[in-house]
Amino acid sequence: MDLKEIQNLIKFVSNSGVAEVKLETGDIKITIRTTLEGNSPDITYVQQAPMPQAIAAPVAAIPAATPAAAPAATADDNAKYVTIKSPMIGTFYRKPSPDKPVFVEVGNTISKGDVLCVVEAMKLFNEIEAEITGKIVKILVDDMSPVEFDQPLFLVDPS
Repeated sequence: MDLKEIQNLIKFVSNSGVAEVKLETGDIKITIRTTLEGNSPDITYVQQAPMPQAIAAPVAAIPAATPAAAPAATADDNAKYVTIKSPMIGTFYRKPSPDKPVFVEVGNTISKGDVLCVVEAMKLFNEIEAEITGKIVKILVDDMSPVEFDQPLFLVDPS
């Protein structure tokens, strides 16, 4: 496991909201602990199986960069739309399977109960249904991307 993979794992775990993750692969053990209050930095410990002359030292996690604030004009434009958010942590899919068409496109009219996407969590594929009737204005997440709980997925114009 290289440094880039470890950094990606740290970012994913810190965004997921879990307090601790342990990963053991061969002779490498990784423990990632996060704080829910956000008061102290995330710390990652990387351990390798004990060798007679080598012991791995703790590695401090690189704090995730905070995203820049969106311009006020964009926020005002989006205020008239309803945001459909992810009800869970998982992987966002726009299609029911790779060989099928996407559930919805920008500009599609949806009704309450229509399936908009699938969020896969722990090998379970959960269909996300529309809670309102309206028109899809924007899809905010790329296909096959990890999503967090309460992350915005779609903007819908309810008029």
